[in-house]
Amino acid sequence: MIRKIIQIDTEKCNGCGLCAQACHEGAIGMVDGKARLLRDDYCDGLGDCLPACPVDAISFTVREAAAYDEAAVLENKKSRLSAPAVDGEQESEKAGGISVSQLRQWPVQIKLVPPNAPYFQNASLLVAADCTAYAYAEFHRDFIRGRVVLVGCPKLDMTDYSEKLTEIFRKNEIRNVTVVRMEVPCCGGIELAAKKALQASGKSLSCQVVTISTDGKISY
Repeated sequence: MIRKIIQIDTEKCNGCGLCAQACHEGAIGMVDGKARLLRDDYCDGLGDCLPACPVDAISFTVREAAAYDEAAVLENKKSRLSAPAVDGEQESEKAGGISVSQLRQWPVQIKLVPPNAPYFQNASLLVAADCTAYAYAEFHRDFIRGRVVLVGCPKLDMTDYSEKLTEIFRKNEIRNVTVVRMEVPCCGGIELAAKKALQASGKSLSCQVVTISTDGKISY
């Protein structure tokens, strides 16, 4: 099929790997020190990798390409999460052997963030329940990286987040939304608020819901 997809100028690429980190679908990898589009069907054409590139080596093109395969992407994510880490695999996320925070903005609490904050423009948004970062060890690597983060607990805050989220969706061009919640019933409130806000905003956005169990297992 003919569709929009990214292209990488290997002459410009400096091998920093930031685009591969920003690509949540795993479409980009580092080959011989350069970023490469590994699989067409992993690229959703949304371009989260574009703003991550410091040398403008990535752009959009329209060409014959396999259709985006969300099922294959999710299966690949599950495989990567369950596979043991190899030496050097996460070196771009570490400095001196210490894991580096992937947080890009402050504050992060839903009730505190200003809806017109500049970091919301063209952002991939993560809406997460407070407990998820404690239950899932690689939360920064797998969820915060490349995203603007909003966290809350509907049970403790005793508030409806949907009004604030609706305002954020309406005032900004959000690329996509990922909701991460715990398997416990009270976390359903944060998922419901995000979906309610999307509907109220009138925006048509990709929204993925990820559930984490109390023993740290992940399901989509």
